[in-house]
Amino acid sequence: MTKEFAVPPVVFPSGTNPVAGTSVQQRRVPTAPFQPQRPSSSSIPFMSFDIGSAAASTSSASIYGGTIGGGGGSMPGSASFEDEEPLLDELGIHPDQIWNKTKSILNPFRVNPVVHKDSDLSGPILLYMSLCLFQLLAGKLQFGVILGWIVVCSIFLYVVYNMLAGRNGNLDLHTCTSVIGYCLLPVVIFSAVSLFLPQIGGVRFSIAGIFVFWATRVSTALMVALADGGDEHRSLIAYACFLIYTLFSLLVIF
Repeated sequence: MTKEFAVPPVVFPSGTNPVAGTSVQQRRVPTAPFQPQRPSSSSIPFMSFDIGSAAASTSSASIYGGTIGGGGGSMPGSASFEDEEPLLDELGIHPDQIWNKTKSILNPFRVNPVVHKDSDLSGPILLYMSLCLFQLLAGKLQFGVILGWIVVCSIFLYVVYNMLAGRNGNLDLHTCTSVIGYCLLPVVIFSAVSLFLPQIGGVRFSIAGIFVFWATRVSTALMVALADGGDEHRSLIAYACFLIYTLFSLLVIF
C-alpha cells in the first residue's frame, strides 16, 4: 500500500494573488540605533582633527614664540642647557686648579703657595687613589690603611700647629688635609718607581729618602705660607711633616 502525504501549498510573497486565508509575513529592514548629531566643530582642543587648523597653529607658534619646548628663548618659562654650569663645577671639581696645584709640588725649591689658598679635596683623593693603585700593582691591598693614615696625619698636623700657635692659630683641618694630600705626589712617584726596584737593598732606601725630603720640604713651605706665624715654628712643622711622609714611604718599602 502506498501512503499519501499532504503537501502544504507554496506561497510566493511577491505574488499578486495570494492564497486566501494565509498571512504573509514580510521581512523588516533593521534600523540603526539612535545616534546624536555631532557638532561641526569640537569644543575640546585635542579632539579636533582639522589638519588645516593644526598646521596654522604650528606656523603661528613658530613665528611668535618659537617651537614648543625648543630653545627659542622668547618664551618666559623656557630653559636651555647652554645656561647650565658644567657638571664638574657644580660638584666643586676644577681640573685647572688641580693641575696648577699639582705642578706647584713638582719643584721642591720653588713652591707657589698662592694656588693652595683655596683648599680642596678633589686632588688629594685623586693622588690617594693613584697611590693605592700602584700599591695594588705591587701586591699590597692598602686602600683602608692609606686612607686611615691620611686622616690621622691630618688631625695630627692640625693639633700640633694649633698647640704651637695658641690663640693665633688660624689653620683649619680642611687646609691641613688638602696640603698633606697634594704633597703625597712624591710618595706616589716613589710608589711607581719602586715597582722596578729590587725588594731588598740600600738603593730602595736611598731613593725613598730623596722622595721623603722632597715631600717634607714642599709641605713645610706650604704650611708656613698658609698659616699666620708659621715662620716661628718652621723646624717643628718640618719635623712633623718628616714623620708623616716617612710613614707613607715605609708603607711603600715594606
